[in-house]
Amino acid sequence: MMTRTYKVEEVNRIAEKLKKSAAAFLVDFKGIDVESVTKFRKNLRKLDAEMKVVRNTLAKRALTTGDNKMDALSEDFTGTNAVIFCYSDVGATAKAITDFKGECDKIVIKSGLMDNARLDAKKIEYLSKLPGKDVLRAQLLGTLAAPMSKFVRQLAAVPSSFVRVLNAHKEKQEKGN
Repeated sequence: MMTRTYKVEEVNRIAEKLKKSAAAFLVDFKGIDVESVTKFRKNLRKLDAEMKVVRNTLAKRALTTGDNKMDALSEDFTGTNAVIFCYSDVGATAKAITDFKGECDKIVIKSGLMDNARLDAKKIEYLSKLPGKDVLRAQLLGTLAAPMSKFVRQLAAVPSSFVRVLNAHKEKQEKGN
């Protein structure tokens, strides 16, 4: 049996994790074996995320305590729930969740919360299809570097064209003699 002090501490822990996280996802994990959940948690740890099984009443209370005025999720806390707290790369965590859903069809993505906005399951799956942070950075750098590399190629084209013209003229001279 949980004591009142334990419940207050648990609400504070959940509220602190919500405050610290960039996003939170709510999933129903009913019927999933322990081995699969353990493997999934290890994958989440690599992405700076964690999964915590929560009691619905305590989670609802944590959503509305302190600075966490995020009661948009409170209606989804029914049944067996786990909250996945994402502390850094939200897209990678969403991708890990949808990949796990593909492996284990018993998990149900209920909703999520990012920047105090509610995300439904479709939005979370869309978020998982977006490129990761490193890929986006590489694309941005490629876009920024493209004009400079094109300019350098154009500058190099003039002397190389001149050299080819001189070489063709030299070959023509040698054939004529």
